[in-house]
Amino acid sequence: MATHAPLESELRQRSLYFGYGSNLWIDQMNRRCPENKLIGIASLANWKWIISLRRYANVIPSPGDIVYGLIYELSEQDERNLDKFEGVAIGSYEKEIIPVDFIAQGAAQSTVINALVYVDRRQGESTPWEEYIYRMNMGIADGLDHGIPKSYIEKYLRPFIPAA
Repeated sequence: MATHAPLESELRQRSLYFGYGSNLWIDQMNRRCPENKLIGIASLANWKWIISLRRYANVIPSPGDIVYGLIYELSEQDERNLDKFEGVAIGSYEKEIIPVDFIAQGAAQSTVINALVYVDRRQGESTPWEEYIYRMNMGIADGLDHGIPKSYIEKYLRPFIPAA
């Protein structure tokens, strides 16, 4: 019986990515990372969502707070694409692997997984770029459609992102 060597595509490692800013917008993620697969939502305990001094979304350690996001499965190429969009090479964000409470689509309970999170370690708050408000509102709509609680959006995102 003949066997074949695994194709490179079969050996590819896939990352689990926690999108919490404009990458909540599924259409944007599909354009940036065409091989992605949305697999559910997750929460990041003891972190807080802010708009950074760079005027984009960021998460910072903050006891008692929580950040919600979407979990995407990314190919190696998708992750390289995302690194470029997130400015990893120029120091805009650092890539960290952080445990999150994951709820798969259709699941009743969560499980802890390690997810890739882009973090800007320069802490400080600002206001978002005008164009970013539009992208965030598109992402907020998609996040709500996939189960991110409206109370979270109102408490953490709306102080920075006015409704469209």
